[in-house]
Amino acid sequence: HVQLVESGGGSVQTGGSLRLSCEAAFPSTYCMAWIRQVPDQAREGVAAIDSIQRTDVAESLRGRVTISKDYAKNTLYLHMTNLKPDDTAMYLCVAVQFPVARCTARDAVTYANFGSRGQGTQVTVS
Repeated sequence: HVQLVESGGGSVQTGGSLRLSCEAAFPSTYCMAWIRQVPDQAREGVAAIDSIQRTDVAESLRGRVTISKDYAKNTLYLHMTNLKPDDTAMYLCVAVQFPVARCTARDAVTYANFGSRGQGTQVTVS
């Protein structure tokens, strides 16, 4: 498993922006993604990026969320704008080190169960 360390969460007001970071211990991943979780609710895929930088963002978040990766720094980013109270959640980074057929936000929820997953960073929007 790849060690993943998230950062950048915090408390923001509605309409604000945040950039989350996820530093990976190793550069070789076939798929990296962000998922989010609210207590007592199912995990939700947010965005994903594959090894050739194709990206996918959950349909409900398109236009407000951008995923990117700095390969030189082995760091994944999630830039969120126009934040809403419904965005309040623990945001977790997910990485898959073996080939997968797809790398999408929806698939990331499944990959979180057997790939690498960070401890998460809390985002609170009020």
